[in-house]
Amino acid sequence: MFWNRRLPRLLPIAVTLAFATALAGCDRVPAPGEATPTLPAQAVQQLVDDLRRDDLAAYAEHAVPPALHARLETAWSEGRTLWPLTELPLDQKFQGFLTALAEPRSEEKLLSTYQRQFAGAQAEIRTAATTLGLFTTQYVAKEAGYSEEERDHYRQLVAALAHWGQRAPLADATRARRAIPQVTWAARATGLGHPDGLRRAGMKGSLRRLGPFFVRMERLLAEYGLDFDAALAGARITLAEQTDDRARVRLQYTLAGEPIDAFVRLERRDGRWYLSDLLRRAEAEAAVTASGLQAARPPRSPVRQLP
Repeated sequence: MFWNRRLPRLLPIAVTLAFATALAGCDRVPAPGEATPTLPAQAVQQLVDDLRRDDLAAYAEHAVPPALHARLETAWSEGRTLWPLTELPLDQKFQGFLTALAEPRSEEKLLSTYQRQFAGAQAEIRTAATTLGLFTTQYVAKEAGYSEEERDHYRQLVAALAHWGQRAPLADATRARRAIPQVTWAARATGLGHPDGLRRAGMKGSLRRLGPFFVRMERLLAEYGLDFDAALAGARITLAEQTDDRARVRLQYTLAGEPIDAFVRLERRDGRWYLSDLLRRAEAEAAVTASGLQAARPPRSPVRQLP
């Protein structure tokens, strides 16, 4: 069956790459006139602007308080987390994925596999995308670890990605022959292909090196109809409600032609506003011990939120 043999290797990679591009990172260069946001909507806009500049280092700094950021850096260096990459689906397989792409002659292996299993199989891929969307929607509905805002946002994102997968030219062999070598070359250029490469490079070093890799993914996915830059550029962010140190912000954008209308909750700490769900997951990542890597973590997002 196509679902049993091919989907686990194709669509999870496509979805991971899709949301990896939204986290594209490079050297931390402060934006001109950068100021500390004083309002909830401004804090969300700052994160969106970080992503638009492909600056994951800035995103990591702005997403959590300084003391928590320092704890996360330590946890990364000790191999206990890969935050903020933990905001990606399949984050625990990311190092292995990067290592496989960076192997010598990996493009030949990938092209051979693609030609044998995926080339020309558009109808099967369309069916698989629909099935994956249904299964993921059911998971989101039943998983108790999500907030109601997350559940609603994820449901919309899953639907948008499923619709994209149904119509994207993923079975186009000509496109694949152009795209796969670019992906493997970009992976090698990171210098993170060693099985322990991310931990060795540390948080800041890894995010810096991953920048060009994710930028390449972003450009390739745009050619397949998944344009994250356009989604971020068109995002509309407005305050829905605020009570003391708690707020709710409305986030509207369009992804792959699908309108997304979601809400995110924020909380104020030491005068700065942070996304509550993101903060909760980051705190859980910082608290993970070497002996409890799985038990201490909240549910992984099935898709990547914006922001």
